[in-house]
Amino acid sequence: MSRGSKLKFFFGTMGSGKSTQALQIHHNLTTRGLQVLLVSQLDREEGRVSSRLGVSAAAQIVTPDSDLLSIARAFVMGEGLDAIVCDEAQFYSPEQIEQLAQVVDLLSVDVFAFGLLTSFQGELFPGTARLLELADERSELQVEARCYCGNRATHNARLVDGRQVYAGALKVVGDTADRSEDSTTYELRCRLHWHQELWAQQGRQLQLPTDHGADVIELKVKAVENEKADQ
Repeated sequence: MSRGSKLKFFFGTMGSGKSTQALQIHHNLTTRGLQVLLVSQLDREEGRVSSRLGVSAAAQIVTPDSDLLSIARAFVMGEGLDAIVCDEAQFYSPEQIEQLAQVVDLLSVDVFAFGLLTSFQGELFPGTARLLELADERSELQVEARCYCGNRATHNARLVDGRQVYAGALKVVGDTADRSEDSTTYELRCRLHWHQELWAQQGRQLQLPTDHGADVIELKVKAVENEKADQ
């Protein structure tokens, strides 16, 4: 078996072009005559990988019960398989990431995985954590998304009825483009502004040491304000 095949993981925030690059790699490989399997989970368009730029392609959907090694082996034994392009890889289970590594090592098939690093809770997705541990190559996408303050976005915030939340189901499909207040949406935040609503909910102040002592950023605590209003 060839040792040249690799498991490559490309990561970035929402809006950093992950699906766009996944579609580009799929296009580049297929136009060279290679057999490429495009897979995804929980995309905006069921049964397709879609980009916010309006580009999309048919894809096989990964479910929690999907055995990616068995699927890849069936293609290898049939029409052949040169590569798998995986979108929304953060939603795959750690076991399915193990299967992708086996696809590379046992079947000599290249795997290109694209996904988020952290969830709306600011923690690594289980699938992402396993990808970081197993991937031959890890690359951060260089298309920088921005927080509303103008700084580089590093976190994905989940908004429900327009307010940022830190608890709830890990897998909820939403969009950064939808700004309505009657649905689950996502917004890109820098680390400071991702934390700010959490601090407000906890009723905390952030103290920043400086050369001239400590500046205190007063955070608006809605619960306290409401309490005072009721008195």
